[in-house]
Amino acid sequence: MDETTRAAFERLLHIARGDTHQSRRVANFVLAWWNADSLGGFDLADLFAVDAAIAQDMAQVFGHVASLSAAEYPSEHRAEIEAVIAQWRPDVWTRSLETA
Repeated sequence: MDETTRAAFERLLHIARGDTHQSRRVANFVLAWWNADSLGGFDLADLFAVDAAIAQDMAQVFGHVASLSAAEYPSEHRAEIEAVIAQWRPDVWTRSLETA
């Protein structure tokens, strides 16, 4: 991941840890990349419900993911993503702890 994309993703992670409607939408975006099957997808219409700068960061990250020739996940941010899962998908988080 290049520095521009990393910075955009880190801003998104920070927003996802908030408690606003935009935070929920950003969390959905981040979690869809991490594991859409178990954490849910991202509704593209949610782009209309976030500030332009947030939408640009999402576009930056999406462009990066689209440019990859093989699946890649932001595993270096695992702890932050797990915190987002615990916050926005507590049922999934609880189940993951029970099976660990």
